[in-house]
Amino acid sequence: MYSIGILGLGYIGLPLTLAFAKKNLVFGFDINLDRISSLKKGFDSNKEFSVKEIKKNKNIIFTNDIYKLSKCNIYIVTVPTPIYKNKKPNLSYLKQSCDMISKIIKKNDLIIFESTVYPGVTENICAKVIEKKSKLIFNKGFFCGYSPERINPGDKIHSLENIIKITSGSTPKIANFVDKLYKSIIKAGTKKVSSIKIAEAAKVIENSQRDLNIAFVNELSIIFEKMNLDINQILTAAESKWNFLPFKPGLVGGHCIGVDPYYLTYISKKNNYNPKIILAGRSVNDGMSDHLVNNFLSNLKKMKINIFNSNILILGITFKENCSDIRNSKVFEIYKKIYKYKCNIDVFDPLADKKNVFDEFAIKLINFPKKNYYDSIIIAVPHKYFIKMGLKKIKTFTKKNYYIFDFKNTFKNKLKYLGGN
Repeated sequence: MYSIGILGLGYIGLPLTLAFAKKNLVFGFDINLDRISSLKKGFDSNKEFSVKEIKKNKNIIFTNDIYKLSKCNIYIVTVPTPIYKNKKPNLSYLKQSCDMISKIIKKNDLIIFESTVYPGVTENICAKVIEKKSKLIFNKGFFCGYSPERINPGDKIHSLENIIKITSGSTPKIANFVDKLYKSIIKAGTKKVSSIKIAEAAKVIENSQRDLNIAFVNELSIIFEKMNLDINQILTAAESKWNFLPFKPGLVGGHCIGVDPYYLTYISKKNNYNPKIILAGRSVNDGMSDHLVNNFLSNLKKMKINIFNSNILILGITFKENCSDIRNSKVFEIYKKIYKYKCNIDVFDPLADKKNVFDEFAIKLINFPKKNYYDSIIIAVPHKYFIKMGLKKIKTFTKKNYYIFDFKNTFKNKLKYLGGN
């Protein structure tokens, strides 16, 4: 039984805390006092775990006091690694965590990082911060591991325990220990690699590859739209081939896919290579909100619906379906682009946290849509909640002459997009 300190209790840290606490004493740390207070009561604002799942384990101590983690010998860092407005990596949360750990670390302690970074960050930045502040020597006084997160928020099938975990360590002995540690909680098994840099690189290309695949189908959707061809029917036909990858067009947001490629392009440029394909994919995906808004406005005009002073309902504001995470959601871009036309916009999302949405974007989520009120509805995020609600119910929110824009083909072409009942 180990004493493990986990820094950051979001979508990554909380599942790890619950998993490791089945056999170990775990100190769950977060600088957000509201988050700690909620978790002590068993409430997960991310809606990934129930009160029962959180409170049934007595081996967890939730705290915002870093010194309470001084009893630990293993620290796991799961803090965000976003980007700045100029698209460069923002490692401030990571460095802050290293600074805090350096105040309590002891000889022979182990720090494992899960946050997505570019190759070299763990050893060349994180370890050096800890070494400088703690006065301990890296790989003599303390050791590091890297095991990148592979959590998929909102996915109950691909949970932490059911996804193969990449593991690595700063020495061969530490690599074996880290691998054994994760094997104790990961049913799907682990993949130990030869170095921390290999593990860091493997993680950063996973989401970059997905970003490029989505960019490809997004570009296809634009091409075929100009030819008046249905992209969804085309993709369904192409998917009949065994090795065709089933990606769908859509908005790319969240804390990973729209962010991680910039970590890869940053380190690429540092090594004197200007990446072309990766940045081209980012450009396509970043431009999709403009494309969709232009489509929306064009079809409103066809329906002779004046955007000015019209009533618009947006269904869904999180970055993906069946998830409460609003980080980097492109729906906010859609909202801002439409709002400038001085229309009345209601946003309904039963999964998103109302306070978070208001604090971050000054948007008040409504409790439920009004009946016979909206000139147009944008189905932005295909939550199961909306699918269960069904088209018949959704249409009751519209006026007689209406336009419904189904971004992700939620209802499989069953909508009469250009209006009327």
